Amino acid sequence: MRSPKSILLATAAIGLAALTQPALAQDVPATAPAANAADDGLGEVVVTAERRSENIQRVPVSVAVVDGDSLRTFQAGGEDALALAGRVPGLYAETTTGRIFPRFYIRGLGNIDFYLGASQPVSIIQDDIVLEHVVLKSNPVYDVANVEVLRGPQGSLFGRNTTAGIIKFDTIRPGQTWSSRFNASYGSYNTVTFDGGVGGPIVQDKIAIRLSGLYQHRDNWVDNSFTGTGADGTRGGRDQLGGFDERDARLQLLFTPTEDLSVNVSGHVRSYEGTSTIFHRGALLRGQNNINREPRDRVALDEADGNPQAYKTYGGSVNAAWDFGAATLTSITGYETTSGYSRGDTDGGAAVNFGGVGFGQSEGRVRDLDQWTQELRLASNGDGAFKWQFGGFYFDSRDVTDFYQRGFFLRPGTTGYNPNNWVRLHNVNTSWAVFGQASYRLADRLTLTAGARYTEDDKRTELVRSGRNAAGTTETFPASAPRSVKLSGKEPSWDVSALYELDDATSVYARVARGFRGPTIQGRSAVFNTPFTTADSETIMSYEAGVKSRPTSNLRLNATAFTYRVKDIQLNGNDADGNGVLFNADHADAYGVEAELEWRPIRNITFSLGGSAIHTEIKDKQVYAQVCAFGGVVTCTVQDPTITRTIFGQPAVLAQIDGNPLPNAPRWQLDAAVRYDIPLTNEGNLFVSSDLNVQGYTNLVLYKTREFYADGNLELGLKVGYTTADGKYEIAAFARNITDEKNLKGVIENYNAAVFNEPRVVGISLAGRFN
Repeated sequence: MRSPKSILLATAAIGLAALTQPALAQDVPATAPAANAADDGLGEVVVTAERRSENIQRVPVSVAVVDGDSLRTFQAGGEDALALAGRVPGLYAETTTGRIFPRFYIRGLGNIDFYLGASQPVSIIQDDIVLEHVVLKSNPVYDVANVEVLRGPQGSLFGRNTTAGIIKFDTIRPGQTWSSRFNASYGSYNTVTFDGGVGGPIVQDKIAIRLSGLYQHRDNWVDNSFTGTGADGTRGGRDQLGGFDERDARLQLLFTPTEDLSVNVSGHVRSYEGTSTIFHRGALLRGQNNINREPRDRVALDEADGNPQAYKTYGGSVNAAWDFGAATLTSITGYETTSGYSRGDTDGGAAVNFGGVGFGQSEGRVRDLDQWTQELRLASNGDGAFKWQFGGFYFDSRDVTDFYQRGFFLRPGTTGYNPNNWVRLHNVNTSWAVFGQASYRLADRLTLTAGARYTEDDKRTELVRSGRNAAGTTETFPASAPRSVKLSGKEPSWDVSALYELDDATSVYARVARGFRGPTIQGRSAVFNTPFTTADSETIMSYEAGVKSRPTSNLRLNATAFTYRVKDIQLNGNDADGNGVLFNADHADAYGVEAELEWRPIRNITFSLGGSAIHTEIKDKQVYAQVCAFGGVVTCTVQDPTITRTIFGQPAVLAQIDGNPLPNAPRWQLDAAVRYDIPLTNEGNLFVSSDLNVQGYTNLVLYKTREFYADGNLELGLKVGYTTADGKYEIAAFARNITDEKNLKGVIENYNAAVFNEPRVVGISLAGRFN
């Protein structure tokens, strides 16, 4: 339910955006002032969507760009990469496992699986290194130059598991002139953020360096109202949950021994501690979608000792490019490792408040993860009519992961205590690919592009240590179930596109692409004494056509229409224990549109407006998903046809999901932003900026209910400040989620539990740039 105040504010904000708005995809360099009042037009936006620098208006791909300054504005209140959700048409993001496990969706396609070994159809790439494991996808982004969101399958140049698209983060690289920047902010809940970088030449034209860092902190701000002592020793109290500490650093060294050779060596470290996602049990009453009755800053949890999580991550890369004149040979070697844990009260409430029934907690722990990647690519140079590139890629990821259930954490002598209630899995994922792409410019206005890739993707999950009874004498994993499962996918990916320049200001393009996501194994089910579940590879055929227009120097409009079909789509439901179960449906269809407008009508005002609309539909009359249930009783209002079957010896209700939308696929999204600069003669400028995102109906699970959906989610940001005349300093007051909207972002079905968005954060910020 949305209050009249919220609707009024949203309408006013949209109206304001329609009059005055700044671009999310800023085109100024990362080291330039955030706003240049002396520039009457929009600059050129350069992207690397096709692994070479190109004007965004000449790339036959639907791509959006968020510049580093805009991203830092969104993150001033302590947010992470999830802040991109709703700020890019067609992009959505959420988490039910805290800051270490973001889940991204592009054009409605993603994965709601919370398993630490889950794969996602949105690939995350930081500085040309693919981050495949879900924990690595949470690597913080800081000292960023640009973020590119490539919508639709990108399998030719970027590999498997890109059926939905790519989010590509590019940080500021070392340069041959000294420069530095920082953004610092302080706000509600003692929220502190510092994002900075400094670099320049050590030996002129030979060696350059850049050191970057990020620090974020928030105090615990959520009260635990539980008044007893839990079976694992958990106690309540004020300000017990919700805080975090993020500490990150990156060092880059750029070697240019000759004009033709450059080698960028980069290393980074992350140390994170915080609170896992907080579930609010019973926040959704049966038959209702009203979450206003449940306070966001108070919860009663009787277990999990504060939902702690902590991870340490290290990584490095070597990016070497050798220019031969006609072509450049590029080698990119990357290594990532992480270890840590996340523990949570999975029922989201104290059992004493629910008739003394309903206990649950779990912990996932990555003991060790090692990911190696190697890419070798040869690409033509110059701006000739014919351009080409080809290469190979190798990927190797190995991890040891433990899963612990409730009995492990209980105090000795407590009912249910079982120190052997945990399992250990060994996961191995290797992949290799060869790829190539060529484009040819015909008759000055028509450019044809084609790319292809062949990939082999192999996965193996082995149960190294199964659960046992409390005495440790009997294994609980079924003797008949395989303890080692191996899957392999071998698929081609390709794309063909044409871009035609109607005139110097307007181009139209069309693109057809095929991609695939490798097979997946769900091993966490072993902790519930059930066999692994698997899903075969999914493939996608995507068709899109768009227009890219810049009729004047101060106006840019890009729009795309698309449709796709995903065959053998991988889906994730729940079994009787609330454990994730993988399965394939026959296919899913989707169609939609996305558009972005940037306009600077006069020197001191800039605005942008973006939006998307999509229809998605699961198509398989033989596929059912288990519905919300606790103690054998259905807890929500299911609106799909249902059947009852026996699962693990107990009756279970399943819903037919044929015709339903994909989960976490908003029917429509709208984002807008505005900046108005007020020059103060030669003494700098005052400015006011605002940003808005609104989200339409979004089903949060596979089946339809009256409870588990979001509709009309709204967030509004505001910033008012002053920049010095030379553009070096900015001081401002800001507010994120200024109306303190409480939005439903996720659910735990069996307990009708809700996950909420970030609260309102009000604060001050200081930024500086020096050359």
